[in-house]
Amino acid sequence: MSNSTYSSSLLDGLNDKQLEAVTLPQQSALILAGAGSGKTRVLTTRIAWLIQTGQVSPTGLLAVTFTNKAAKEMLARLTAMLPINTRGMWVGTFHGLCNRLLRAHHREALLPATFQILDIADQLSSIKRLMKTMNVDDEKFPPKQVLNFINGCKDEGLRAHEVDAYDPHSQRMREIFEEYDKQCQREGVVDFAELLLRCFELLSRDASLREHYQSRFQYILVDEFQDTNRLQYLWLKLLAGQNNCLFAVGDDDQSIYAFRGARVGNMLDFERDFAIENIVKLEQNYRSHSNILDAANAIITHNRNRLGKNLWTSAGAGEPVRVFEAYNDMEEASFIVDEVNMLHAEGFGLDEMALLYRSNAQSRVLEHALVAANIPYRVYGGQRFFDRAEIKHAMAYLRLMADPNSDTALLRVINFPTRGIGARSLEQLQEAARQQDCSLWQAAINKVGNGRPGKGLEGFVALIKQMQEQSTGITLPEMAELAASLSGLRQFYLNEKEGEERVANLDELVSAAVTFINGDNEGGLTEFLSFASLEAGEHQAEVGRDALQLMTVHAAKGLEFKAVFISGLEEGLCPHEQSRNEANGLEEERRLIYVAVTRARQRLYLSYAQSRMLHGQVRYGIPSRFLDEIPEQLLLRLNAKAQSARSASPQMAPNTDYSRQQKNAMPWKIGQSVNHAKFGNGVVVSYEGSADDLRVQVNFGKNGMKWLALEYAKLEAL
Repeated sequence: MSNSTYSSSLLDGLNDKQLEAVTLPQQSALILAGAGSGKTRVLTTRIAWLIQTGQVSPTGLLAVTFTNKAAKEMLARLTAMLPINTRGMWVGTFHGLCNRLLRAHHREALLPATFQILDIADQLSSIKRLMKTMNVDDEKFPPKQVLNFINGCKDEGLRAHEVDAYDPHSQRMREIFEEYDKQCQREGVVDFAELLLRCFELLSRDASLREHYQSRFQYILVDEFQDTNRLQYLWLKLLAGQNNCLFAVGDDDQSIYAFRGARVGNMLDFERDFAIENIVKLEQNYRSHSNILDAANAIITHNRNRLGKNLWTSAGAGEPVRVFEAYNDMEEASFIVDEVNMLHAEGFGLDEMALLYRSNAQSRVLEHALVAANIPYRVYGGQRFFDRAEIKHAMAYLRLMADPNSDTALLRVINFPTRGIGARSLEQLQEAARQQDCSLWQAAINKVGNGRPGKGLEGFVALIKQMQEQSTGITLPEMAELAASLSGLRQFYLNEKEGEERVANLDELVSAAVTFINGDNEGGLTEFLSFASLEAGEHQAEVGRDALQLMTVHAAKGLEFKAVFISGLEEGLCPHEQSRNEANGLEEERRLIYVAVTRARQRLYLSYAQSRMLHGQVRYGIPSRFLDEIPEQLLLRLNAKAQSARSASPQMAPNTDYSRQQKNAMPWKIGQSVNHAKFGNGVVVSYEGSADDLRVQVNFGKNGMKWLALEYAKLEAL
């Protein structure tokens, strides 16, 4: 097959805008790719087209994704498109690519060849250890707050000496940051944020190395560009230099990770910094019917700071968007259960339906209702494999086999399983390491060499040495088995009352090692340890039988379902009450609901409750403003006549129906705070009657629940 035939077949089936994006001439470009518009296909086909037309070699481009899963999918698609070996291609996550570059240039980066990567849990442990040696009060300086401060600074590209400190508290935070950096350097470890910052600093100061990679990577392609933070953008900008082409694919309307440091403003900066002449907008949606898309478009239009696009489809209008108003969260859950059963009877698979919520706390009532109805479900995003305690213990032993100078790994397992090394012995060992300015392992070696180390410590040193000796010349899976067995972990968990599952997980670690060496991976133990750290958190809980999918809106990004239920659409929940205190918080919340709506292919349900139990308290809500932003002609209100008032007794059934016009005659909203001359401040919880004879039920706290005739009550809004 000729090159021209190949390139022609690659482009088959692309719509006009997709074709324009794929075949852009040699220039930097911003592809504004709406939900369901085929952005992954465009990005992958762009790479294949550049290679097939001879504009670049497979190793002459760099492609950045946000998950290893996305990178593997991209490489698999490329293999199917072209007869090329993708093994040496630079396709991966920011962290994975930076790890690869730092491994190749560890000396220039001032790192040991076997440097280890700290995951979040290990980083937190390292910070706690440091704070203890610095006598830092962990009540005034919570370790997680310190961790977020350090990572936040690094994500902005800042070292400790570059951070402004205006008061004693910020000065102390800066001191901890500085000492933390020194500790990591001494131990030869890096955290996730450090991978990118160290790589950026290396390329910034080493002109020859920078020029080498700028010359090599003529084309740089980035997926999910709206999720990049400031440092990631600076790193891309540095690699691109003055002459290379940066092809950024993203959707500013789906930027929902500001809490992780994502900076939607990077898209506007990119447009300016790279003098982007033409933004290619992918607006044709291949996922949803137009009623769903029109609802999403109507909501997101209310955001001011956006580049602007309008999703459309040729699939037809489809079903209207269904809206349900519940009296309370239990009624809402009951409604959802009934609809799920109905859809299932119509032929919808349970795993084709998703139940989304803004906050994890909302799932309790929903799960209870599903259990009661005997509907199998799965909470998307179970505990991560590499975060399970038994796996972290085994990985710590593997780390010590690779590099015993890892203080974090040593502290995790020096007395697990227990071997008689108490807190006092550990403090003495840490003090010795500080005085000798060495790792804990070296301090332990010195103690054993000087005699009287204690049987526990002597046994631990002998164990690690034995592991290192026995690991020579064996395969990676055999090393994993060695770590599980010789360490005593396997026997320890076998002796536990319910330890079978933990032992099974240790067996799964051996399987993970087998998969690693059988896959497209190079290297041994050090590379496997890096792989494990980088992979942590991407594998979701295993899917068993056909089950309804439950998840937060954040977790739903990137997924799609035949039917979607979005629950809890009330002010204070969605948008979340915290958004009022954050800059551009409401716009982020609107992007969240936009993402949620665009997950649905055929059916979309929106529900809210007048009251719900959250965090041990009943809260009274009013419908989310996002519901009001959807044109009425797109909606089917399942209880179109407003919910009638209930009495104080939750068992009492509704007694009156009202038209929408009559409901609008009600001047107070459920959940609104009011004042009464006699009873004081209260909250409106219900109402009843006709437009001419409305009564409102108000909870006045200590003064109790009162029914008041609106004509005479003379309530005032607060």
